[in-house]
Amino acid sequence: MKCLSCPRACGVEREAGSLGFCRVPNDFVISRAAPHYWEEPCISGSRGSGTIFFTGCNLGCVFCQNKDISRGGKGKMLTESQLITEMHALQDMGVHNINLVTPSHYAFQLAKALEKAKLTVPVVWNSSGYDSIEALKALEGLVQVYLPDMKYLSPQLAKKYSKAPDYPAVAAAAIAEMHRQVGKAEFDSEGIMQKGLIVRHLIMPGQVENTLDVIDWVSEKLPTDEVWFSLMAQYTPMPDMPYEELQRPISQEEYDRIDDYIAWSGIENGFFQEPEASSTEFIPEFY
Repeated sequence: MKCLSCPRACGVEREAGSLGFCRVPNDFVISRAAPHYWEEPCISGSRGSGTIFFTGCNLGCVFCQNKDISRGGKGKMLTESQLITEMHALQDMGVHNINLVTPSHYAFQLAKALEKAKLTVPVVWNSSGYDSIEALKALEGLVQVYLPDMKYLSPQLAKKYSKAPDYPAVAAAAIAEMHRQVGKAEFDSEGIMQKGLIVRHLIMPGQVENTLDVIDWVSEKLPTDEVWFSLMAQYTPMPDMPYEELQRPISQEEYDRIDDYIAWSGIENGFFQEPEASSTEFIPEFY
């Protein structure tokens, strides 16, 4: 069967061993399954988020902190039943949720696995936002919390930094579909999100205007009383960065300008990381 799991619609026969843009086979390849404590407070809580990092990615971000797994193929192969076992093992540890990280290229396989897993904690879809509508519809009712990025609203930036000029349009449509499915955010007595949408955005050095555009988009296109917004200041320059403007963390001046802007944006609910989050020590260990 031709792979149409993500917006790239490569059409390769992954079951026959062909590799598309994501560079992984049809079988699940994961690089980490463990409690994670550095997500947003309403995701990690006190007991951690049960993260499963999937190897491969349908974007090609030049600034990726996890290139060993997103492009390097690092990880271990699992059958569907083995993946479900990993999910249940995390759930048995007492984590607040099962957090599927970079899962878009396995969307249809994951829909089948989640139907069989019958988890008793929320499932978090932690993606780049580069998701197809068809794949998201297959996940309806199986995912309770959507945690997508909105990286850019500029096709030029999306092409330059992520090899996806259609990213802004695709992500906007995907986020609208995610919100349609889950509606207004709901939390338990511990303040852990049980259902809802959190839109993330990574602030990039030299790209303040891009961030301000994303803030405007969130405040104008999404119901800010229902959706949460997470501004991340953790950008960390990786070795061999080809673009000079991305070879540094964001500056305090850039941070302050964005801080002032979001205070007047009308966005009601959200998180804003401190610049100290820019550090390689927050990158988890992978297999």
